[in-house]
Amino acid sequence: MPGVVVSLNDRKSGGKEGDDATTQAGRKASIQPLVDLVQPDMERVNRMIVSRCGSEVEMIPEVARHLIDSGGKRLRPMLTLAAAAMCGYRGDHHVTLAASVEFMHTATLLHDDVVDESDRRRGKLAARMVWGNQASVLVGDFLLGQAFRMMVEAGSMHCLDVLSHAATVIAEGEVMQLGTAQNLETTQDEYMEVVRAKTAALFAAAAEVGPILAGAPKAAISAFRSYGNNLGLAFQLIDDALDYGGSSQTLGKNTGDDFREGKVTLPVLLCYRRGNDKERNFWREAIERGQNDDSRLEEAMRLMHEHNALADTLARAQQFCELAQDALAMFGDSPHKQALIEALEYSLMRAN
Repeated sequence: MPGVVVSLNDRKSGGKEGDDATTQAGRKASIQPLVDLVQPDMERVNRMIVSRCGSEVEMIPEVARHLIDSGGKRLRPMLTLAAAAMCGYRGDHHVTLAASVEFMHTATLLHDDVVDESDRRRGKLAARMVWGNQASVLVGDFLLGQAFRMMVEAGSMHCLDVLSHAATVIAEGEVMQLGTAQNLETTQDEYMEVVRAKTAALFAAAAEVGPILAGAPKAAISAFRSYGNNLGLAFQLIDDALDYGGSSQTLGKNTGDDFREGKVTLPVLLCYRRGNDKERNFWREAIERGQNDDSRLEEAMRLMHEHNALADTLARAQQFCELAQDALAMFGDSPHKQALIEALEYSLMRAN
């Protein structure tokens, strides 16, 4: 995949193998500084996640732990913890809200895999492939219920309002996506609205509740909401590009899954609009009519490169990362701020 030169942060930082991505200049970008800064609180979050997965209904913890224990960076709860720390919060409820954020995210993954008929998630069989669609949906509902219980325990109506609104927006995004599924007449604006709802809304809420807990001024709350929103937009666009040029290890799912499922993503829209009549017919057959075997995936990837669809998608992701960094400009230098900026660069460098 063509690389995108990124220089969001001139600071060099090390990192552990598997958590680094290399820029074209050879410098490492890593989320390890963020991981290290929030590690004590994340240990508490993880313990809370394990305890709240429990149920007398045997299948519920089995399905929940299948996905929760399968990895993932848990970036969203780390945002909650880091934002709270940057704004001087000294209580315990940031841990509770971070756990609720992760439960919301896990629930959406369980539901997404059913809607998208996905076979793999985070490098292993999707829960629906092991226990079936019904169990996946119902356990997702259980996790959402637990998430809301934890929000109430945190005792902040403002945080409850932000996270419950995000849950509503995410559901709206899922429905909106049904309208764009296999529809190549979807506009780029319409697609970005789906991304804003499905992906960016939870990133934004996760970052926003930290300063709310800390009693930070409105400007700080808005800044973190902007950081999370723009990071979420960039994160999804990077995933869109990786599906046509990444690796299964990077994605945690099969390369080309979006293509096989007939998903309309930004690289597809760019390639479809820029192609000639023959190429547009290829996309109609692949996306709208389901003619999308491995040989056609190779052709799709060739067209992506020919029309710069992947490079332009990543360039747009970089713009969102730059907006996210700008949102933090009001804060003084600190290890947490530097780590959040480097997390942006790491997200971009996954695509190289």
